[in-house]
Formats: sequence, structure tokens, C-alpha cells
Amino acid sequence: MNIYVSNLSFAVQSEDLKEYFSDYGEVTSAKIIMDKETNRSRGFGFVEMTDESAGHKAIKELDGAQIDGRPIRVNVAKPREERSNTKRSFAGGSRW
Repeated sequence: MNIYVSNLSFAVQSEDLKEYFSDYGEVTSAKIIMDKETNRSRGFGFVEMTDESAGHKAIKELDGAQIDGRPIRVNVAKPREERSNTKRSFAGGSRW
């Protein structure tokens, strides 16, 4: 089960995230998403758990929990939407 975690403190690391969720079952991966330019946390991440019922329990109990003074949001992760590679240009000229 893939879980989306948001409103995280910028100080939370992937290992911290794994530790928070490991109380509820086996965590196969935990990843904080980093900004490519600044290499700083973007304040959200993903946790993968092997057992779906354990994942639902973690979501129920951790959603709204305080971590580093912030109430985190925890939900089932939605599939990533494909982005088109086309670039739109809004520059230049009249369309008349």
C-alpha cells in the first residue's frame, strides 16, 4: 500500500518517516520528496507498507498527529498523473 504524507516539517528525514510508520507494520520504503534545485525537503513524502490493513490503521491513527509541532496529513496515495512533454508558448503575435 502506498501512503501520501504531507505537511511535514522540513527537518523530517526519510528514516524518521519510516520509523513513525513502522509501529503499524512492515515499511518497505519511506521517501521524503526533495526540491531538485535547493535539495531541501518539499514537506511531503511517501511510505509503502506491505500489509494493506496495517496501512489503513496507520492512516487512521497518524492523520492529524503532531510531528515536530505540525499536524501531518496522511492519505492513500493516488496514482501519479502523466504529464505531457509539450511546452506551450504564449509569446508573440496576434491571432487575428
